[in-house]
Parts: sequence; structure tokens; C-alpha cells
Amino acid sequence: QVQLLESGGGLVQPGGSLRLECAASGSITKVYSMGWYRQTPENQRELVATITSSGSTYYGDSYKGRSTISSSAKNTVSLQVNSLKPEDTAVYYCHLRDYTTNYWGQGTQVTVSS
Repeated sequence: QVQLLESGGGLVQPGGSLRLECAASGSITKVYSMGWYRQTPENQRELVATITSSGSTYYGDSYKGRSTISSSAKNTVSLQVNSLKPEDTAVYYCHLRDYTTNYWGQGTQVTVSS
């Protein structure tokens, strides 16, 4: 089994920044990608950002230009988001994909409000 431990959510003022961290542990075979998704009001999981094992990065449209995803250690991922807006408020989920299975963290609440 794979466990994803998330940290870094909370209350942030509009225009502020946040950093989300995720560390994976357990029976990890070979990671294809790690990243972050958020839950939309329509209950869909929407891409925030992801990074592959080869270092390629992908960002959701609303996060391009103000977010940076990185992986400085094996099976970890960090996400920096700047210029936060109230519409960024959501539950953010860490995601890990190996070559057969998708794994999800428990989710961390991010609230952008003054």
C-alpha cells in the first residue's frame, strides 16, 4: 500500500502565497508522476500541477505562470502557488501515479480569504 502525507494547507489572504508538500511512503514500485489536484464545486478533480519522473512539468491553465512544482527528494513533491485568489479555495489532493495505479492523499483545505 502507498501512503501520501500532505502538509501546507490553511488560510491565506488574497495575493498571498502558499507551499504544499507531499511525501509518499509504502510499497512504491516505480513512480511515473507526482502532483496536485483540487476538488471543484462539481466534485471533479482538476489538475493543479504535476511532475514526471523525468522532470517534465504540467500545470492547469489557471495555475500557469504563478505556480512552481518541484521534487527535491525521491517520492516527494512540493508546490508553490503565488498570487492566490479567492477562487483558488478548494481541497487540494496529492497524487502519485506509478505505471499501474493512481494513489491519492487525504486532501488539505486551502482557503483564500481576507
